[in-house]
Amino acid sequence: MNFESKNYLKNEFGIDDKVLEICESVMSKITPVFDRIDSVREYNQYKVIKAMQNNKLSDSHFVGTTGYGYDDKGRDVLDDVYRDIFKAEDALVRHQIVSGTHALAVCLYGHLRPKDELLAITGKPYDTLEEVIGLRGEGGGSLKEFGVTYRQLDLLKDGSIDYESIESAINERTAMVLIQRSRGYEWRPALSIDEIEKAINIVKSIKKDIVVLVDNCYGEFVEEREPVEVGADLVAGSLIKNPGGGLAPTGGYVAGRKECVEKAAYRLTTPGLGKHVGASLGHNRLMFQGLFMAPHVVAESLKGAVFCAGVMEALGFETSPKVNDRRGDIIQAVRFNNPESLIAFCQGIQKGSPVDSFVTPEPWDVPGYDCPVIMAAGAFIQGSSIELSADAPIKSPYTAYMQGGLVFEHVKLGIMVAIQKMLEKGIIKI
Repeated sequence: MNFESKNYLKNEFGIDDKVLEICESVMSKITPVFDRIDSVREYNQYKVIKAMQNNKLSDSHFVGTTGYGYDDKGRDVLDDVYRDIFKAEDALVRHQIVSGTHALAVCLYGHLRPKDELLAITGKPYDTLEEVIGLRGEGGGSLKEFGVTYRQLDLLKDGSIDYESIESAINERTAMVLIQRSRGYEWRPALSIDEIEKAINIVKSIKKDIVVLVDNCYGEFVEEREPVEVGADLVAGSLIKNPGGGLAPTGGYVAGRKECVEKAAYRLTTPGLGKHVGASLGHNRLMFQGLFMAPHVVAESLKGAVFCAGVMEALGFETSPKVNDRRGDIIQAVRFNNPESLIAFCQGIQKGSPVDSFVTPEPWDVPGYDCPVIMAAGAFIQGSSIELSADAPIKSPYTAYMQGGLVFEHVKLGIMVAIQKMLEKGIIKI
């Protein structure tokens, strides 16, 4: 950090010298981790460019359609580019998919039928899937209401998959296995592609026709390979997370085996129409451009997460993952053990944002969650978690989940402002 930057941070943002010293100390130690991140970024960037070249991407593909959207060349090429990047047989990329949960839901409803069973082998899925499955809530048309049963195989104490119990968990009714790559609101490591591959190999050795669905949210471009490359039948995710690169205004994707993607498309639209309809309404360019930027943006987010881990560890907080741990997603968890510290941290992240920095987030009853949640996000795209954000359920042990950051400097500033806020409140001492 040069002299001008230090002075600017002190004079314009009110960052204390002691906070700056800690941050400089952390930066001097994490260069090797940044180098590893850059290596993955470079490979993934070449992969994205090659997929666009192979599919002869042209500015004519940026033109939107209206109405039914028949013969939307840009939409179809976008599908093909995702297909090639994810090494899949087919892909479905649509702004009509409103979230990662929606992308997963079209896969679940597209494949599961009455008397089928869904088996989650990575423990309880993310909160917003609970009402889809039928774990809570009634009358909304959950899988449970349609006669689909659900069971889960809990993770081991260290957060890893219980590989030895997979065989006994599968029965004649098991039609789909769900693997959640990211941690969600859980204190456990995100899965590596190697771990996902091991789990899929076990599942397929027991029952070949089981459809393996991987919730890929927060994991795209973190490693060189994606889940389809190691045997997943379907992956699904959100475009306002990693693959949208901060530019896609909304949307989600599904990729995998052609038959599986087709069934998901039938659920999104109607049987018989599937992928053939869905006007792009001028969104194509931002979805292509965001995908082009995604490997770089994901790397910036990862660097921000590593920096956060280093600083919070230096201040005595427990983090997951730690600075040098392998990362399978862009999320950084920090355990505060009390609500005051947690809320102060999230409010500090908000204060360091380019958008709505003047807003003070407070916990509230967010639809889809079972307790109040605080969400800090000064984003250009509402709800975008590839942009810097921090959120947390207000329940013990009071853990904040920070993710995103289009540029590393924004994450760095957000962390410094959060620490400064905690320092001023007397929560921490330096």
